[in-house]
Amino acid sequence: MRKIYLDHNATTPLHYEVYSEMVPFLEKQFGNPGSIHWAGREARKAVEDARDRVAQSLASAPEEIVFTSGGTEANNLAIFGVTDNSPDSKKHIITSAVEHSSVLNPIKLLESRGFEVTYLGVDRYGMLKSEDVKKSLREDTLLISIMHANNETGNIFPVEEIGQIARERGVIFHCDAVQSFGKLDVIPSRDNIDLLSISGHKIYGPKGCGCLYVRKGVGILPVMFGGMQEKGLRPGTENVAGIAGFGKACEIAIESRRELSVRCGKLEDELLSGIFKSIQNVCLNGHPSRRISGVLNISFEGVESESVLMNLDLTGIAVSAGSACSSGAVAPSHVLIAMGLPQDLAESAVRFSIGMNNTSEEIKYVLDILGDVIPRLRRISPSYREAAAIKRG
Repeated sequence: MRKIYLDHNATTPLHYEVYSEMVPFLEKQFGNPGSIHWAGREARKAVEDARDRVAQSLASAPEEIVFTSGGTEANNLAIFGVTDNSPDSKKHIITSAVEHSSVLNPIKLLESRGFEVTYLGVDRYGMLKSEDVKKSLREDTLLISIMHANNETGNIFPVEEIGQIARERGVIFHCDAVQSFGKLDVIPSRDNIDLLSISGHKIYGPKGCGCLYVRKGVGILPVMFGGMQEKGLRPGTENVAGIAGFGKACEIAIESRRELSVRCGKLEDELLSGIFKSIQNVCLNGHPSRRISGVLNISFEGVESESVLMNLDLTGIAVSAGSACSSGAVAPSHVLIAMGLPQDLAESAVRFSIGMNNTSEEIKYVLDILGDVIPRLRRISPSYREAAAIKRG
């Protein structure tokens, strides 16, 4: 069976150069970076070389990079690391209603512990206004946590403006850049970002490795305790192979970012125009233009997204109903609901996310399959037939 992967926002395949970078540390160079003998020194050099690569990709200093197991841990370390180190007079947090669960769930826990939280809404296109951030600031505001690009819609948020607002008021700004790094220009020092999270497996690197950028002078406390690895902020023996691969993936991401963006954008245009030409009663969820390239969130009126996913999977096409971290959830996407989308349309949403190996031929195949699957599902949908009859009068 033919296999077409259009779920790159969930994870990406490992780049062959990244794999090659990792192999030595999975075989003969197996030392513990904390050991002082030759085997440990080899491993330590690999970790620090990767740190340099990641720092260069963010135009930052190596000492500002803390390796983690990925974006979720980086987000948790940023949020709890700041709040655990906060004075009693600073108990207010600003975030958005459309953040990833690895931001929202820690903040909800802090809310239960006495922090006050402002959850900023978005407009019908899923966009956040920097003015709303400014209006929400209080004397006791400690932290602003806003993502750079949304994982479900691809919408790009005004982090440059938010960073400026935060810096002027002396508020710590954390940015989840897991979906934007490698697709957009991400420079935390320029954008006044104090803490920034990225993940390896979203940029053709290994799973289980990422980092938190921590601007010099920003004080955070660890959330795990053990040894003094990563300046005591992330104890535990370093994942040397993963870190080496992550460093290489960051390097490649910066080198290929513009070319990849153009290529994915072209295929996205082909898919979007093809869907609107061949299938009626569909809508694009998200901003029409201010999105990262290669991401489409589409609602197919009258069908459930899970039915679409299963039917596409039977033909070898892999897509998503939203965040991979929410797979198995019965409730519709919190992102789409926050945008004001009616529940039936939220429950019919499918996310297509294009990557470096996709082709125009694959997009044509997907359009052909969609042109068969959606009408067939609608024919057996009582609610869609009823709605169609009402429209006909």
